[in-house]
Amino acid sequence: MLFSLSHKEPACNVLSMSIRKELDRKIERKKEEITALERSLGEARAYLQALEDTRKMLPKEPGNQEEVLLRPGTELAKVRDILQREGKPLHVEELLQRLGKPPEKKHKLSLSGTLAAYVREHKVFTRPGPNTFGLVEFATPGGGGGDAPPENFGLEDGAALTPAS
Repeated sequence: MLFSLSHKEPACNVLSMSIRKELDRKIERKKEEITALERSLGEARAYLQALEDTRKMLPKEPGNQEEVLLRPGTELAKVRDILQREGKPLHVEELLQRLGKPPEKKHKLSLSGTLAAYVREHKVFTRPGPNTFGLVEFATPGGGGGDAPPENFGLEDGAALTPAS
């Protein structure tokens, strides 16, 4: 007796085709889901980058700074020592004079540029005025108060000015 499966093949093919179509639909849905997740991931990465860039623009917290060590004997270390002894900011020409250097343009530019790099990073030095440099430790804690006029501002010899009547 011969056994034939020919009458069962069409049923298998139909079943196989419906399974194939179902799998194709599932594959397509999963690809769409992955595409949406990748898009969302890209948006999240862009948002994270924007947050990090914004944080970099903020000034660094004073208590969170690591101590910057200047090599002993260098010009910067000498400037720091001069400013610490003086206790107040000094003009670049005064700093050059105390370093024993002539106040020539090349010396001014060199020293100002080097100090300015530290000022930009809020490390060691500050620039309270044009070509005037101080130390971070000179800054007032609240950031204000130093810019206010003195109490006797507007007074002549301790007497209040009276408006003309």
